[in-house]
Amino acid sequence: MVPGIISGAELEEIKADAAKIARGGYDTTAEAIPEQYAQAAVRLKTVPDNLSDEEVQRTILAIHNPHEISPVILKYLKHPMICGILGQISAAHLPYWDGSVKCMQTMLFVKPPGFQGQAWHQDELFIPTRDRSLVGAWIAVDDATIENGCLSIIPGSHRPGYLYPLREHNQPDEFDTGPTCYGFDESAEVPVEVKAGSVVFFNGYVLHRSRKNRSQMYRRVLVSHYMNAASLLPWFYPKQETGLPAYGQADLRCVMLVAGRDPYSWKGTIPTPDGVFVRVRERISQ
Repeated sequence: MVPGIISGAELEEIKADAAKIARGGYDTTAEAIPEQYAQAAVRLKTVPDNLSDEEVQRTILAIHNPHEISPVILKYLKHPMICGILGQISAAHLPYWDGSVKCMQTMLFVKPPGFQGQAWHQDELFIPTRDRSLVGAWIAVDDATIENGCLSIIPGSHRPGYLYPLREHNQPDEFDTGPTCYGFDESAEVPVEVKAGSVVFFNGYVLHRSRKNRSQMYRRVLVSHYMNAASLLPWFYPKQETGLPAYGQADLRCVMLVAGRDPYSWKGTIPTPDGVFVRVRERISQ
């Protein structure tokens, strides 16, 4: 965790842009919602001017891939200090890594009062890299506290390089619809309370979760996921034909270079297949 990377003025810029995105202030596509979110997601659409920003955002859990439409979110995806740190840590376990880093995803969590958190998971279960280099950069837009559902981690859980199995959590009042990892000692959990403007960096194998927001305040977070630019990204491929001679060549090119060089630049890049969409929830009574 690095405190104070994002200034107060920058935090206000992110908050204002979150409202603009939620109001449908940017052009976007209208493709089908990704299957895993089909019961709890909608596409962005323009909302009436007479609704306040609070009214517009109070049913939103998270906005996926806002960098595809928002120059503000794109700016923080490329934040020089954040990317400078990523250029030192993302694949530091590899002896010949040159510090090159690319980004493939952003998520803007709004998490209003009463909204659920996310059960135990490891990001590499959903965004696999070839070399365990996935890193999340978690920008706290508001103070993140135990009461409003801050991030919690199992320290050191990334070190074995083991991906834990998943099952249903059966706690719909506490967590969203995603499954939970199991098979580890949950008593090792450590809450990560941070001030707004801090950035938490964590490896894709780290077990983490967040609980329900029991406060009367929003808990907004902008999280971007990054990896070694020299690693292939076999993301989404289990559900589709690769058109390649071998799965080992699978490499989804919805990426953006943020440090160093891209050795696969000759492949070009594409937009994120899922597009931009909103995960919605109804408030759960406290």
